[in-house]
Amino acid sequence: MRVLVPMDGSEQSWRAFEYAAEQFPEETLVCLRVIDPVQAGYGIGVGEAAAAGEWLDAQQEAAERMFEDVEERAEEAGVTVETTTETGRPVRSITEVAENCDHVVIGSHGREGVSRILLGSVAESVVRRSPVPVTVVR
Repeated sequence: MRVLVPMDGSEQSWRAFEYAAEQFPEETLVCLRVIDPVQAGYGIGVGEAAAAGEWLDAQQEAAERMFEDVEERAEEAGVTVETTTETGRPVRSITEVAENCDHVVIGSHGREGVSRILLGSVAESVVRRSPVPVTVVR
């Protein structure tokens, strides 16, 4: 069995990871980081290709650092993990990866502020669109 755990590095996504490790200790946890290119426009000058490339590189490096932590915590918990990074819209990317999994465990919301509201809507949309059962962790 494969359990998808979408992660953005937020406290809620770590809670989802911990829950999945506790509830599905014998299964493979597929930890997914989605890099949403729409967010690139919020921190840099829109239309600047070099800046967009730098933003994407920074996001990929952040994903790699997060996955190093994931692998350490997985080893401590004695669970098997796979890590993957996708670039695209979060709901679409999560539901596409979920097609090759048996269950999704997702945090109820992600980062603070506006992103928190948006990521809360991601969890809600994943619940509605997922091809497999979803557990939302608060």
